[in-house]
Parts: sequence; C-alpha cells; structure tokens
Amino acid sequence: MLEFLRRLPKVELHLHIEGSLEPELMFELASRNCIELPYATVEEAKAAYEFDDLQGFLNLYYQGMNVLRTEQDFYDLAMDYFKRAREEGVVHIDMHFDPQAHIQRGVSLDVVMSGLLSAKHDAETSLDLSVGMIMAFLRDRPAEEALQVLEQAAPYWKSLDAIGLDSAEHNNPPIKFQAVFARAKEIGLVRVAHAGEEGPADYIVQALDVLDVQRIDHGVRCLESERVVQRLRDEQIVLTVCPLSNVSLKVVDQLRFHPLPKLLEEGLKVTISSDDPAYFGGGLLTNHIACAEAFGWGADVFRLLNLNAIEEAFTSDERRKELIQRLEKA
Repeated sequence: MLEFLRRLPKVELHLHIEGSLEPELMFELASRNCIELPYATVEEAKAAYEFDDLQGFLNLYYQGMNVLRTEQDFYDLAMDYFKRAREEGVVHIDMHFDPQAHIQRGVSLDVVMSGLLSAKHDAETSLDLSVGMIMAFLRDRPAEEALQVLEQAAPYWKSLDAIGLDSAEHNNPPIKFQAVFARAKEIGLVRVAHAGEEGPADYIVQALDVLDVQRIDHGVRCLESERVVQRLRDEQIVLTVCPLSNVSLKVVDQLRFHPLPKLLEEGLKVTISSDDPAYFGGGLLTNHIACAEAFGWGADVFRLLNLNAIEEAFTSDERRKELIQRLEKA
C-alpha cells in the first residue's frame, strides 16, 4: 500500500503555501534577511509546533512568515514545497496564499505575486506539476480591508483561479464577507471558503448561500446537521478535508475518530489535503498513509478521493483529462 500511495498521482486542493515553510528554510531566510528568530535551533523550532487550537497555530504561523520579505523569498518558499510534493507523487496543487498577512507587514502585493507566479511558472514548465492560485482573505481582519486588497489585485485577476476565506472562524461568520465575495463574482472569480472546521454547520450554509462558494474547505462539522449533509450530497459540493490538520488542531482527538469514513458513507464528494504541512505533520503522501493506517482503506478509496480532487481542481480541461488517464492506470 505504501508503494501504491507513493506512485498514485495525487491532487491537493487545500494547501496554504505559507504553511509549507519548514524550519530549515525559515532559518535560511531569516539569515538572508537579517531577522532574529525566537528559536536557537531548527530542533527548537520544530518543538514549538504543538498547538491546543486553531488560534495557537495561527500565532506561530504568522510569526514564521515574518521571514518572507522579498520576491526571491516567496519564490523559494513555493518551489521548496513544489519540489517536495512532486517527489511524493503530487501532480496538482491548488495553493492558497494570504496577501493581507504580508501587506500588513509592509511587504507589497507585487512582491508576493511576482515570487509566487514565478514559482508557479517554473513548476509547471519543469516539474510536471500544475498549480491553481487562490487569493485567500483573513476572516479575523476587517472585511473592508479584504475588499481593498481584492481591488488592489486587479492587475493579477487573470492570474487568479479563485478567492478564498481562511483563518479563525470563531466570531467571524461568512456573512461578514458578503460584499467581498459578491465583488469577486462580478469579476468572474470562483469562490471557495473555509467553513465547518471549528465553526458550526450553519457556517457551511452561509458560505453556500451568502458567499455563493463552489467549494467548502474542511466542512467536517456538516455531520452535525442532516439537512446540511443532504444538501452537500444533492449538490455534490466538494469538501477539502485535511485529516492530520484536524488532529493537530484538536478538531478530533485521534485520526481513528475522524469523520472521514462517515463523510464517504454519506455519499459526499470528499478530497484529502495537507492544509499546512510544515506545521501539521507532513504533506499529502503522509496524509494518505495515515488514512490508510487509521481506516484500513484500500486502493479504490484513494483512487476515488483523487478522482474527486482532479474533477474539482483549478486546471485546464486538457490537464484534467491527462490526470484522469494517469489515475486510471495507477
């Protein structure tokens, strides 16, 4: 099974590129930019990657990304993950990135976009990897700020595949961002949103009805409402579930108690992703292996999960057809 999962062409729909920052690269970029880290060694930094909840993770997440200052930093961040993912058999990544988290540190949107788009170009031309771009907005920041950033990003709209909504769900319901998502729809951008991770099932309904999203990131708390489950099943709304992330952030105590098998039993369109692999124990292959061990899934389940992901990925029809053919041969 391990060898099968390594060879299997895997597709990731829920990856925060800032959350792929490994401690080794963090130290390298800190040295390059003359930034003093609160850790003396890589090992000490890794030891800090223990969290009690989403907010505890976010505090460390924002602290870590402080080393990202230049176009080269963002390029190196993305390429570092793209290369690691490709070695693990990943063939497509839909990549979230958080411009507000950088702008508020004094890093311009142009720096962020130039670095990430250069990495996307090089990955797609040299690594046999396709990359979707999701500009995500921070739900614990003002909605007006998100709208300003969306307008500021006008030169890059054609380079974006979607906008998203991430960060702390508590007291930040989707409805807060109605105007931002309405504007994105006017522009012609696809909409996705984190909902039903630490927030209730009703946040999933808000994301669908108020934000008009095409994809729910996480969504595991949908099981608290039969009505929401029925709707997700009827409309085949994809859920980008992140199993090891959910364990790390105490959404579930142990992976064997994760609702993933139940989500599949309910006929929901589920995929698995790594979310923030540097912080949550590993990338997409590690998540596949962990699920195989926890749930005893066979090859057919993993083919289905990745077929779901290929069908929903932000990529060309030609690339989608190619990836489906490769999956069928695996």
